[in-house]
Amino acid sequence: MIILKLDIFIFFGLMNLLYFCQNTQMKNLQIFKQELEVSGYTEATIKTYLSTLALFFKTLEDASIEKVDENSVEKYICNEIKEKKISQSYQKFILGSIKLFYKLMFNKKLSLSHLYPKNVKYPLPEYLSQEDIIRMLDLVENLKHKSVISLLYGCGLKVNELVSLKTSDFDVKSCMISVTSPNGKNRYVMLPKTILPLLREYFLQYKPNVFLFEGSRGNKYSTRSVQQIVKKAAAHAKISKLVTPHILRHSFAAHLIENGIDIRYIQELLGHNSLITTQIYTHITDVKKRAIQSPLDSLK
Repeated sequence: MIILKLDIFIFFGLMNLLYFCQNTQMKNLQIFKQELEVSGYTEATIKTYLSTLALFFKTLEDASIEKVDENSVEKYICNEIKEKKISQSYQKFILGSIKLFYKLMFNKKLSLSHLYPKNVKYPLPEYLSQEDIIRMLDLVENLKHKSVISLLYGCGLKVNELVSLKTSDFDVKSCMISVTSPNGKNRYVMLPKTILPLLREYFLQYKPNVFLFEGSRGNKYSTRSVQQIVKKAAAHAKISKLVTPHILRHSFAAHLIENGIDIRYIQELLGHNSLITTQIYTHITDVKKRAIQSPLDSLK
């Protein structure tokens, strides 16, 4: 998995990998890093690219990186598959990293399609249509239950993130929420303005102290309770498939993709370490290009 690779890179440190690169290689990686920063890539994604490329350059020894060709890459990939048993997803990421580097740095198009794993089957996540979401919310009468479903879908939260929300995590003025993921990392997600009236009513009625959704004795609301809320709401809306809190998160991402939102922004909202994790949603959606207006059409 890419995440496991990232953990290894972080443990040993990116600089330790770059140490083995020649000066010219390091200079090129630094320029490449700047190009990615200008293009809006996240810090985590940039680190993954640099670490992957540094490992590749390390195997070149005295060979010039400018002279790298398809045969050089094929030799490296075959060795990685044989010796390290790399996953198909990581194999694809290595090839994508190398292609991007040579395209940006040397305007060189490497033909590597024959090196990609064949018949890769993506575990495509399920998601609901916007009509399904509307029906679920319209039919939920319980204020707490509606707030739970609205935040899961409206903010793309995991169930553990939802039950860990504290009243102090909300910045109503800027419409942002501070979210702590299960691994302890913090990120900010947007708080939809349409949820504000619902949350105000919820605060007035339930008067939460520490956690937004409280269980018995003021503790966290249980994840099991959240799962049951979502399941019952879906059944009430006559949605035939099994709906879980995570499917609402998938729906959040898929609908953003459909609306043409930049995938790197979605990556940050979801808290994904790698862009590859987020790119899975591009395989399940049909971006609504017809709904995107030309700037000429928007002129009054």
